Amino acid sequence: MRAFLLAAMAAMMTFAASAVAQAQDRYQTQRVVYHINSPGGEGDGYYRASMRNVQNHINAVGAENLELAVVMHGNGIGLVANAVENTELQTVIASLKGQGVSFLVCANTLSGRGLDYATQLYDVWEADIVPSGVAELSHLQAQGYTYIHP
Repeated sequence: MRAFLLAAMAAMMTFAASAVAQAQDRYQTQRVVYHINSPGGEGDGYYRASMRNVQNHINAVGAENLELAVVMHGNGIGLVANAVENTELQTVIASLKGQGVSFLVCANTLSGRGLDYATQLYDVWEADIVPSGVAELSHLQAQGYTYIHP
């Protein structure tokens, strides 16, 4: 029985390695923008699922072959607002930033909601703020970024 389990585990590892190699052969360098403008829902489920999509994208293409931005406006600002107290979101955001993902925040949303990015949002800096989230989406698409709305 133990030999069977070891053989099954070896087969699964071989399959996983093959899938990674196929993905690397299949996908070329990509420029992608993820659009986050919805509330997180119960337990920030939408935000967590969206960030899993981003991580899966990186895993498939490779961080070195990917320029990826997350643009937040409207209710999507909750991703970085909720992360102030949600350590799970903090960990995910920090990990994605460490892999080169940019998190861009709409200045119109900050102004309209009276939010101070330095104290009310997690790990947002002046350089992360764009004048308009929707205009930034259009701008990035004009630069060849593929639009994804998880």
